[in-house]
Amino acid sequence: MGVIMISVIYTTLDNEQDARKIANFLIEEQIVACVNIIPNVISIYRWKGKIEEEKEFILIAKTVDENVIKTIKRIKELHNYELPDIIAIPVNNGYDEYLEYIKRETE
Repeated sequence: MGVIMISVIYTTLDNEQDARKIANFLIEEQIVACVNIIPNVISIYRWKGKIEEEKEFILIAKTVDENVIKTIKRIKELHNYELPDIIAIPVNNGYDEYLEYIKRETE
């Protein structure tokens, strides 16, 4: 078995319906293997010179490295924010069988 390069894509959304919509598109299109939606987080940030505080949903998607750019592009197309928080985080290690699952589900 060769080395499987995996990344986690992180973004936040302002409602559960959009989080579910994006998650389902990514899974149906086999761009990612799995998406977690974490509800009810508080985000505090500076936007256009003003400190903002909002309730948001975190979306965490797992994919192979070769799908990272495609995943970011697809999230951006579906996202309702003017400037969406979309970050790719490389996975340095993990449970081999789970990493293999991610690879299989994104082929």
